[in-house]
Amino acid sequence: MSRDVLARDVLDRSPDDRVQVLDTDGTVVEPALEPDLEPATLRSMYRDMRFSRRFDERMISLQRQGRMGTYSSLAGQEGSQIGSTYALADDDVLSYQYREHGALVARDLPWEYLLYWMGHEDGNAALTDVNVFPLNISIGGHLPHAVGWSWAAKLNDDERVTVVHFGDGSTSEGDFHEAMNFAGVYDTPTIFFCNNNQWAISVPREHQTASATIAQKARAYGFDGVQVDGMDPLATYVVTEAAREKALSDDDDQPRPILVEAIQYRYGAHTTADDPDVYRDEAEVERWRRRDPIDRFEAYLRDRGVLGDALIGEIEAEIEDTLATIVDRTEDVEADPREMFEYTYEDPTPHLEAQREYLEDLRNSHGDDELLDFE
Repeated sequence: MSRDVLARDVLDRSPDDRVQVLDTDGTVVEPALEPDLEPATLRSMYRDMRFSRRFDERMISLQRQGRMGTYSSLAGQEGSQIGSTYALADDDVLSYQYREHGALVARDLPWEYLLYWMGHEDGNAALTDVNVFPLNISIGGHLPHAVGWSWAAKLNDDERVTVVHFGDGSTSEGDFHEAMNFAGVYDTPTIFFCNNNQWAISVPREHQTASATIAQKARAYGFDGVQVDGMDPLATYVVTEAAREKALSDDDDQPRPILVEAIQYRYGAHTTADDPDVYRDEAEVERWRRRDPIDRFEAYLRDRGVLGDALIGEIEAEIEDTLATIVDRTEDVEADPREMFEYTYEDPTPHLEAQREYLEDLRNSHGDDELLDFE
């Protein structure tokens, strides 16, 4: 089956016909969909998935030690984030919510990214170098902006797509529906990537919408929706590759936008400020862990002789060294409290100026060390 025929096959499926390449034990269940990737690329994907999981563990540890602010865990979602990003061109634009750290790992993760989570706005600015929009905290607020960017690309004959990540909770926001409607009307090269991890903080998927799937919502806006096993990195790769091809197609009979619903699970808390034990059962988490994206991908790679114990050991050592370097480098940066006044308004309001002057008076009279110890 040729790649263009394959793309049509993947995207023309019913929204409830979930695309899957790997079974939970790493067995290929649909050989026609298996992407023809070089061993080096497969190993790189595996490394980035392992890095993302370890990054997650390290960030939570730093937050618990008071060395970093509130953090959103990605564990369980590595397959969708790495697989989808590897299917893109380097100059395609990413817009994400706040949990898709793995997508940034696939873009070589600028070390400054940690600065954001430690309170430095420079961490957001560094993402522009890898064609990533700044992290977004407001639920779904980035979706219209992503559509606007991709519309501009279309008007400028810019051969790039925009992939916008969001969670299942965002589909209940007006921004989601406005962005989808605009993308459908103006036929923008936008890939809406919904990371359906089953829980929007404490609201389960079944209370989020009465629709049988999230993917089917695209039909109301005039384009296709497809559901994929988000814990299968090869499936998310294939679907995103097909979606990208369609988004850049010059076939006027085929709408460019597409909605991808990646079915997966959030193992940890919504953020480090959340306690998931109060709203979900640990047995549910364990059931999903049996579909772990790293385990099934590792089994697949071992079966094909692409990966072995020695190489995994080398990957683990490199990950630890890289993380240690990033953390050390980030913690060497000293915070400047004046920065909190710099990015709220282009022209500071009188009230904001008064606050800044008050802070300066405190610093001059007490010094920064004494202020940090103040309770």
